[in-house]
Amino acid sequence: MRTWLIKNGRVLDPANGIDAVADVLLMDGKIAAVGPNLTASNALVFDATGMVVAPGFVDMHVHFREPGFEHSESIESGGKAAAAGGFTSVACMPNTMPVNDSATVTTYIVERARRLSPVNVYPIGAITKGSAGEELAAIGSMKQAGIVAISDDGRPVMNARVMRRAMETAKSFGLPLINHCEDLHLSAGGDMHEGFESVRLGLRGIPGCSEDVMVARDILLAEVTGAQYHVAHISARHSVAMVNFAKQRGLKVTSEVTPHHFALADIDMPPYDSNYRMKPPLRGCIDVEGVTEGLVNGAIDAIATDHAPHPGSEKMQEFERCPFGITGLEHAISLSLEKLVHPGLISLGRMVELLTVNPARILNLPKGTLTPGADADVTIFDLDRKWTFDVNKSLSKSRNTPFHGHEFRGGQVATMVNGRFVWRLDGLNLG
Repeated sequence: MRTWLIKNGRVLDPANGIDAVADVLLMDGKIAAVGPNLTASNALVFDATGMVVAPGFVDMHVHFREPGFEHSESIESGGKAAAAGGFTSVACMPNTMPVNDSATVTTYIVERARRLSPVNVYPIGAITKGSAGEELAAIGSMKQAGIVAISDDGRPVMNARVMRRAMETAKSFGLPLINHCEDLHLSAGGDMHEGFESVRLGLRGIPGCSEDVMVARDILLAEVTGAQYHVAHISARHSVAMVNFAKQRGLKVTSEVTPHHFALADIDMPPYDSNYRMKPPLRGCIDVEGVTEGLVNGAIDAIATDHAPHPGSEKMQEFERCPFGITGLEHAISLSLEKLVHPGLISLGRMVELLTVNPARILNLPKGTLTPGADADVTIFDLDRKWTFDVNKSLSKSRNTPFHGHEFRGGQVATMVNGRFVWRLDGLNLG
């Protein structure tokens, strides 16, 4: 295994309070040292002058579709897209076919990822069997097989009694419970956010309160059970306020937001463009302001992509018929810089925290840090690199994104996992 010396970069490691120009030495797949003017015999040198060197980014919410839907994405192609996006670790949701509700499926995902993915892949197990919301899945055996959390993802547990039992079980196994917060009765038949734009376009609305009432219910259950509870892809301003209130009460409640939910509002959607159809939907401007404020004040703990690939044969249908979801791995860093850091809404250190140590802590992963002895997972990016996202060059199998042709300032330069380059902008000398 090669020894690498990353020289002269701005090292940002929120887990250790580091923000300084320094060197990072990687040996035997581990972080060996961080500091100025490091040297090492026989080390290969990566000159990171003018770049940011951070712990490997962690995306705690992706859909890699395997097993069952490999035509949309596979563990291998999803892993390559993650590496190209600067992510070294991802957690994949259980809505596969079959659903990841047993140790058998969990083991399959773990083994396929070990063989085929260039990045670390951590499976998330289902809360209920078949994600049907009725009977708890084999949570204990799945944890032994390698899950890091439980969630029914796009099929939220509607039965409050089942959710309470799930929280109690998750707590007993030391697992966070992640919920896609949506009251399916309130959102039934909806196509986009309920508001002026939905009326103008003649599309059925998904009200923000469909998220709010589920967040409120789950926070109450988290207080009763003492469980570690996480709100997936939060999008409504009242939900953000409730999470903030729960934190102030000392509850173990966290949340994440996607780049598209702080980058876009419903008014940004071209009429009936299926690449803008997602759940939660793009909300109104006041909700975008609410989630942005949540990133500033700490109510939101992580940025996650909710990378949800769908092939063109499925996505390019009438708006009301196509599946929800967009891809997001390869431009998440750039969107975060564009919408949050460059305008001065949050510091660069806060952005790195949202993409490294915070998601790692929520999932109890030994990642998100450059502490000597930690795995040598490193993300290197440039604050000013100008580039245009071309979806036809994406490493994902799918092309469903609203950001094709978008010009960015800032983006990833290199991704290292266990001391090896798994992606570099120049595509050369991968080690």
